[in-house]
Amino acid sequence: MARQARPLAEHYGDLVRVSLMEARPAGLQTRQLVSATRLTKSQVARGVRHLRDVGAAEHLTPIIWRRRDGYMFSEDPADWIEYEKKQFQQILGRLTRMITGTLDPHLARYPDDEWAQLAAAQLTGVRATLAQLTR
Repeated sequence: MARQARPLAEHYGDLVRVSLMEARPAGLQTRQLVSATRLTKSQVARGVRHLRDVGAAEHLTPIIWRRRDGYMFSEDPADWIEYEKKQFQQILGRLTRMITGTLDPHLARYPDDEWAQLAAAQLTGVRATLAQLTR
């Protein structure tokens, strides 16, 4: 279910989408989007978030980001998969750091803590799933 868009976020998203469509098949870096849309950097970021939350699903065009190209709409499913894998890799890294830096020490100090046991059991599956998705 898509979130309800606020009018400004929708407007920023529309400006970003039009600029990216005009740049196709190339992408635009954030600074280029700022110039093309005449929005501030934070407004561009809000527009990109809107596109990810609502606009991409409405227009059936995934928005991806690559270091060399910036934000872009790609028609190639291989580009989407590459982007998705990198996103899952980042989530896996954050989750792993949370487990090793917080949850594992919690369990080491209080091995009978029900909350920590539940969290560890649930996150083991999530971690394994994310690891598979990054391959």
